[in-house]
Amino acid sequence: MKPQNYFDQLGRKTKNPTLRATQYFMAEFGHPEEKLKFIHIAGTNGKGSCAEMMTNILVKAGYRVGTFMSPHLEKYNERIRINQHNITDQEIDKLMQKIAPKMEQYNAENTPNVTAFELETTMAILHFFEQKCDLVVFETGLGGLNDCTNIVKPLVSMITSIGYDHMNILGNTLAEITEQKAGIIKENSQTVFAQQDEKVVNDIIKQNCQEKQNTLHLVRPSAISNVRFQPDFQAFDYKNDTNILVNLKGKKQIKNAAMCIECVEVLRNQSYVIPEEAMREGLKTVVHKGRFEIINHNPEMVFDGAHNQMAIENFRNNVQMYYENRKKVYLFSILKTKDYVTILKELLQDSNSIFVFTSGNNKDEYVAKEDLLEEAKKLTNPQNLYAQELEDALDFAQENYPNHVIFIVGSFYIYGTVIEKLRNDKND
Repeated sequence: MKPQNYFDQLGRKTKNPTLRATQYFMAEFGHPEEKLKFIHIAGTNGKGSCAEMMTNILVKAGYRVGTFMSPHLEKYNERIRINQHNITDQEIDKLMQKIAPKMEQYNAENTPNVTAFELETTMAILHFFEQKCDLVVFETGLGGLNDCTNIVKPLVSMITSIGYDHMNILGNTLAEITEQKAGIIKENSQTVFAQQDEKVVNDIIKQNCQEKQNTLHLVRPSAISNVRFQPDFQAFDYKNDTNILVNLKGKKQIKNAAMCIECVEVLRNQSYVIPEEAMREGLKTVVHKGRFEIINHNPEMVFDGAHNQMAIENFRNNVQMYYENRKKVYLFSILKTKDYVTILKELLQDSNSIFVFTSGNNKDEYVAKEDLLEEAKKLTNPQNLYAQELEDALDFAQENYPNHVIFIVGSFYIYGTVIEKLRNDKND
């Protein structure tokens, strides 16, 4: 059976806000999580970028590093990696032979059944344990407190930007959402957190650290200075580290990089050897696909999976920073679970541009292109608005606006479809 079939059978996007299944699996397998060293990352936006940065830094430092993160962009195997190499189909098959009987036993005795994400989390931990990883960079799936990854006691927890997303599960206020994210803060451990504008968020993180005798390492905006935007890199200073170069675009990535520098210092204080050059090279050479990524030239096409209010605001800031004087076309699709009206209001502020709405690559899961079009007509110039199927929209934009920058935004889950079409077009 192909790896994706295991997960498809369980429901691809289902996440269960409970630790029960992963606690069961860990006990059945002799608690491998207790024998691994974790960096646990939660947050609304930025956790994937921090995961990639920390992985790259630690690999450059010579460690054997397991990385667990989602979503995948082209293959499910991307979610579980060691030293940036995906788990193989054969390795997944071997793990499934061990896990499947215990999963059947669990499902016979419990409701609801094991979800795809719980299976992936279990598989990742077993794989990292069997492959003797020195460190594991472990990203939450949803929230933190009740996320099934929250069975680990990490060397350090990292909490990135917190905003509104998944409110049906995490809560409708920033305070409620922050309490969920703060659930990864553990007793007598360490936490890295970048100070936010919202006082309530900062206060809750500080309070959770105090209550758990957890040492908080706060990244303050005042510690970041001398920010420069160069054609290939962003440069900045953080505390005593000067002229740090980061390979990812946008102001938010500077804050994410500063968090990783702070995390490196925490690990050094725990006797991990991370040379200065490894930290610098890790940030300078990091790659994070699908995050303001140039995926095509002539015409220039940029993919960004921004799918909530905070992410779309960051996306627009990046567009203004790097493409302010260019003509633009936006191809937009969004899952039904997202607050698409709020996101559209932000995106459509660029009223002089062209907007093409699509139903993504799965009409059952995405807001219909016709609904996006009707909502957009209330907000901006109807003459600049179109609705087409995803692959037709890609052709339409390239054929009619070859001198524009084409932005594909709104969902990570169409990345594979877009990349495959571009590859096929070039091979024709």
